[in-house]
Amino acid sequence: MSETPKGWRPGAAKKERIDALAATVSDAGAIDEKPGVSLIASAWKRLRRDRIFLIGLTITVIFVLVAIFANVIAPHDPTKPIPELISKVRRQTNPIPGPEPGFPLGSDDRGRDLLSRLIVGSRQTLIVCVFATIFSLAGGMILGTLAGAVGGWVDSLVMRIVDILLSIPSLLLAFSVAAMAAKPSQWTVIIAISIAYLPVFARLLRGSMLAQRHSDHVLAARALGVKEGAVVFRHMLPNAIGPVIVQATLVLATAVIDAAALSFLGLGNPNDRQPEWGQMLGKAQEYLADYPHMAFYPAACIIVVAFGFTLMGESLREALDPKTRR
Repeated sequence: MSETPKGWRPGAAKKERIDALAATVSDAGAIDEKPGVSLIASAWKRLRRDRIFLIGLTITVIFVLVAIFANVIAPHDPTKPIPELISKVRRQTNPIPGPEPGFPLGSDDRGRDLLSRLIVGSRQTLIVCVFATIFSLAGGMILGTLAGAVGGWVDSLVMRIVDILLSIPSLLLAFSVAAMAAKPSQWTVIIAISIAYLPVFARLLRGSMLAQRHSDHVLAARALGVKEGAVVFRHMLPNAIGPVIVQATLVLATAVIDAAALSFLGLGNPNDRQPEWGQMLGKAQEYLADYPHMAFYPAACIIVVAFGFTLMGESLREALDPKTRR
């Protein structure tokens, strides 16, 4: 028969097991305190490792830099015929001179360097798509804020107008607006595209505003007596604008295509001394059968730039969407 250890008390072993279990649970519940990370910082951390985003960002940055420094990069004046090229056009020995030393893409039907016109044309394309996106974003934010913050009959009226605009395909709506202009110009295209995409931003912001209306921080601000204007512009709008900004990057891509389409149809700037990719594409259809490269180069530029904006916008949307975070 085993002897009882000296100092042993009934229930001591059970107490020791309980203390050990409590210590284990306490350690398991401990949380390492780390500084919080903002939504933008978290999104950028993901985007830096996203190859698709980096490809889109590279294409976009190159396009913007080429457009800004077009006059410096262009090897020749895109508005003036090159003497050695125009002489061939006039003699009709080669109506569309092909690539030659110093002119890697050849010239157009007027003896102007095609590469220089493509480079300078990027500036006009950038101006149209950026201003069209800014105007449509500004108008959509005004309508979306009114509908989401005020509600009632204002919300119903704004949304019915938005529904009417959304019922018309964007390109057809832009074409209809541009066709009403007495004289086609670059600003005609900008205004037409702005009106076509304004309802997209309005509906998106309105939905985000409605989601913020009953959030805890908005209810707390109202309970503290904060004025309605401050609640809307300090608490609701800043937290609802994220999806709208992401949508703007996607609209940039479609704006490039729509601007080219309107210019191709002759609704853009008719002055070919200010080259634009859609305008060049429209001019090239006359020689498409014999000289398809005149249409290929501007079309390729449009596709690549729109592709870059799309890749960047889709990656940005996934990075900012909590549902897609890994």
